Amino acid sequence: MSSKSLVGFIGGTGPEGLGLGLRFALSNIKVIIGSRTIENAERAVSHIKSKVPNGYISGGLNWEVAEKCDPVFIAVPYQAQRSTLEELKDRLANKNVISVVAPLKFENGIAMSEAVPAGSAALEAAHILNKSMVSAGFHNISARDLLDPNAIIDSDVIVFSDNDECKSITMGLAKLLNGVRAIDGGGLINAKYAEDLTALLLNINKTYKAHSAIRITGIEV
Repeated sequence: MSSKSLVGFIGGTGPEGLGLGLRFALSNIKVIIGSRTIENAERAVSHIKSKVPNGYISGGLNWEVAEKCDPVFIAVPYQAQRSTLEELKDRLANKNVISVVAPLKFENGIAMSEAVPAGSAALEAAHILNKSMVSAGFHNISARDLLDPNAIIDSDVIVFSDNDECKSITMGLAKLLNGVRAIDGGGLINAKYAEDLTALLLNINKTYKAHSAIRITGIEV
């Protein structure tokens, strides 16, 4: 990834998008936070700048992020993914797109993974964005830790893609996070397992009043 690259976040005003944007700004990556409204985008930028005052970070509408940035993170709720990507797919053509979407639903306070006809949110994104290079990752990192610029991220990031260059870009970004190892999880067909694991970690967090993450043991990277 070029030092001149702009990293964009579509739906970047939620905790995960905010946290990753903050962390990349700390690493001197140029970041644009996108939203459906410019007011929400500017509010998110102000929040990040309050913690990373020297970071290169700006806000825009989702379509502007899709047009200006490469790579682009998809950080919308799963329920909004299809409509968002259908609207932006032409602007995302021939770009590297990174899905952090985990399809979730809650019943009686319990997090559950939501069934996706395509198999996973990542595979659905790839089907819609058939002219883009799609990867998936960052599903299992605590947004609370990401939003604390002093926290060490005690976690692995498992990355999935059917495109080697897109996978390499995504793993390179993961390695910028203090404490993180980037793990090659294979093709997008495997992304379902990391997406589903998010629900389990949320329930563990509730039980232990913690913010858990995962480590893969037995390998050296």
